[in-house]
Amino acid sequence: MVDMRFAKGHGTENDFVILPDPDGELELTKEDVRSLCDRRAGIGGDGVLRVVRTRVLGETLAPAARTAERAEWFMDYRNADGSIAEMCGNGVRVFARYLLHVGLVDADRFEIGTRDGAKGVTVEANGDITIDMGRVERQGVSSAGLARGVVHGAQISVGNPHLACEIDEPVADLDLSRPPELDADDFPEGANVELYNRVAPGVLDMRVYERGSGETRSCGTGIVATAAAATPEGQSATWRVRVLGGECTVELDASGARLSGPAVIVAEGETSLI
Repeated sequence: MVDMRFAKGHGTENDFVILPDPDGELELTKEDVRSLCDRRAGIGGDGVLRVVRTRVLGETLAPAARTAERAEWFMDYRNADGSIAEMCGNGVRVFARYLLHVGLVDADRFEIGTRDGAKGVTVEANGDITIDMGRVERQGVSSAGLARGVVHGAQISVGNPHLACEIDEPVADLDLSRPPELDADDFPEGANVELYNRVAPGVLDMRVYERGSGETRSCGTGIVATAAAATPEGQSATWRVRVLGGECTVELDASGARLSGPAVIVAEGETSLI
């Protein structure tokens, strides 16, 4: 057990514990992550963002993350259950806000390394942060079993796996008290499951059950996956996606997807939970 600094931040109430570890000295175990994310005995969060210099990781980066090497800072993201995730859209925005907040970057445009490669960041005039999420890949259709029946939707990759399902009943009426049951052949490593309604032109309401975290107030990659599922293939579109924790905007075109929304740091301190 060691004492170390931490920060707490959120993007549309998808919240994270942030651990500065620039030189990669911290051995972060699954148990550490679970303790930190525990909402009663820990700091509380949907995941942990470890802030580490990309060069420290070097050859440990998988081929899919190689473009991350051009970014100075790498987002080592862990789900609340301690599992490693490839990408987190709200997490990248919060990570970017932290870098700005503590002065590790001083620019309106920069890049952040992730396990899904380097992601471009733009700080907007209104304070929102936009992330270039890259190309969104459609991978077919599948289904999920919920507490009150089966839903069907689109398999979407946003650097991590999603099943985005348009449903007839209002998302507010859904029972997400248990994990969705997925087809293991379609999702051998699990997936985030999004349920959404079209509520007005260009506006979607969404709820999400995140792999490794349960239902969360928001999910950035899930917001992008939902927008992609609602857009006819090959077309461009802009969507406002409303989640339990707020609202984000997604722009889709031939070059990929851009996710815009708020990100704030709410606390800083020292913890001995690790």
